[in-house]
Amino acid sequence: MNRKSFEFSRRGVMGLGLGAGAALFAPAIVRAEQVSLRYGHNNEPASVAGAQADWFAEAVGKHSNGDIKVEVFPSSQLGKLQELAEAVSLGTIAFSHNTAGGIGSLYEPFAALDTPYLYRDIDHLMKVMDINSPVMQELNQGLIQAANCRVIYAHYFGRRNLTCNKEVKTPADLAGMKIRAVPFPIYQAAVEGMGAAPVPVDWSEVPTALATGVVNGQENPVNVILNVKLYEVQSHLMLTGHMSNAEVVVMNEDAWQGLSDAQKEAVAKASLEIRDRATKAIEDNEDKDTQALRDKGMKVIGPAEGLDIDAFSASVGKVVEERFGEKFGALYEKIKAIA
Repeated sequence: MNRKSFEFSRRGVMGLGLGAGAALFAPAIVRAEQVSLRYGHNNEPASVAGAQADWFAEAVGKHSNGDIKVEVFPSSQLGKLQELAEAVSLGTIAFSHNTAGGIGSLYEPFAALDTPYLYRDIDHLMKVMDINSPVMQELNQGLIQAANCRVIYAHYFGRRNLTCNKEVKTPADLAGMKIRAVPFPIYQAAVEGMGAAPVPVDWSEVPTALATGVVNGQENPVNVILNVKLYEVQSHLMLTGHMSNAEVVVMNEDAWQGLSDAQKEAVAKASLEIRDRATKAIEDNEDKDTQALRDKGMKVIGPAEGLDIDAFSASVGKVVEERFGEKFGALYEKIKAIA
């Protein structure tokens, strides 16, 4: 398949060759080249991560005056996480979003951005993930060269927390338990460091894997846990906060370069607008979503209930250092240096 044939639908400038008099009667049809682009992702439309794709499509249409149409395909309609990342790289779709660890499957250094217990706070995370930060500029250039796609924005996705069907307060409590891990190395290392056996499962298969006992638990932000009703198959939520995530939105580089300057500006404006809107939506609702999970019957275990965050941080940090310390050490220092 031709790289561009699947994602581009263009109408060239109309009205060329008309006389001056005729043009006066048809100004509406004299317009810039129009583009149709596809956005595939794995989230449910009602989640913030899913909704922001729809917000982005609407914002791009608005800022481009209708010259760019973004079609959104949610809930893994166009493939699983790895397949979606590869589809953007190949150009069979124009946009997708993924974890930084998922983008690391295309350009490995990106995975460093999803290292557990790396960021001081949400503000630090978002400064690092800003496309104009020195860290992101460096990584983005590498991604363009390695995989023919670029990050256009990243929004706060939430602090990842553990769920399972028993109370967990220390890594020792997870011994022998199978916990779903996002199927990328940095996530598997995180779960192993927490004391469990990591089982890589694509997100589209998680509810079934939990219901059938293929895995005993999983880890995700509370917005995701609430949205997909994991409280129906998991009794306990542990506020480990072991990973602060940004959802990374990537665009195929050929699609980007095929846009006019005005169309690029429209995408850039939409990116900034939706980054801020999605980040605020997650931040504003983390406490509310946690309470909603309590109301749904989940027992929430935090430091006040005896959850030993320091023990989890030390245990996870040991595994991360063994697996990634040498590989990502210089990048970690650059991340820490961002004030």
